[in-house]
Amino acid sequence: MCRWLAYQGKPCFLDEMLHQPNHSLVMQSMEASKAVTAVNADGFGAAWYGEKPTPALYREVLPAWSDANLRSLAEHTRSHRFMAHVRASTGANTSRENCHPFNVKNWLFMHNGQIPEFERVRYQLERQLDEPCYLKRKGTTDSELIFLLLMQHGLEQNPKLALRRVISMIEVEMGNKGINDQPFKAALCISDGHQYWALRYASFGTPPTMFYKSVDSGVVLASEPFELDRHEWKSIPAQSFVEMVGEQVTVTEFSLSAESTE
Repeated sequence: MCRWLAYQGKPCFLDEMLHQPNHSLVMQSMEASKAVTAVNADGFGAAWYGEKPTPALYREVLPAWSDANLRSLAEHTRSHRFMAHVRASTGANTSRENCHPFNVKNWLFMHNGQIPEFERVRYQLERQLDEPCYLKRKGTTDSELIFLLLMQHGLEQNPKLALRRVISMIEVEMGNKGINDQPFKAALCISDGHQYWALRYASFGTPPTMFYKSVDSGVVLASEPFELDRHEWKSIPAQSFVEMVGEQVTVTEFSLSAESTE
């Protein structure tokens, strides 16, 4: 399982989240404490918004702890909204195209979780993409496919509704293949450059963890706290949809049966 964080607020250096804390995201790439897999060494990525509507993106196949370029970049790059991800592969090969975050236009997406037995449902799910979205597919991960399906099914108009539609589609295909003993799991984060949306969900059982904390400069959403002292971090409940607008975090229940035009 992967680890990630998302920040928005007053501009700060990426290094303040990625390296400086005593359980920073880079530290978690070596020894995560809230994940099934402690080591996340199958690449990493960082993306940040600046003066343009589209984000900058840096992805690499090296482990996050061993890339001197990442440390230098993080020490000298300041942003009001950025996300970063360290990857533990669930099957797809290690390549830049398979590293998170994924980007289309002004949108970013990153994910911790998996579609179980993905290769058995991959063909049917990829067939659901129309040609413009299919041609944007660069890698082989289930995460990128989920993102492109979301883009096709209304992410730009209504993220919560798009998530309901796409997850329902995934679970239908899982059922068609008789994959009923393993859940679809997701702790994912999305941005359009103005705010964040996030989801903590599992078909059944316990989904991957997600926490948030208000800091002096803004608010952080993360797979696990980047501090050893965690009493100020709040856990996002399972089956929850999160909206981060400015420094305001709103958590609501998420259910596939609640589809509406909200």
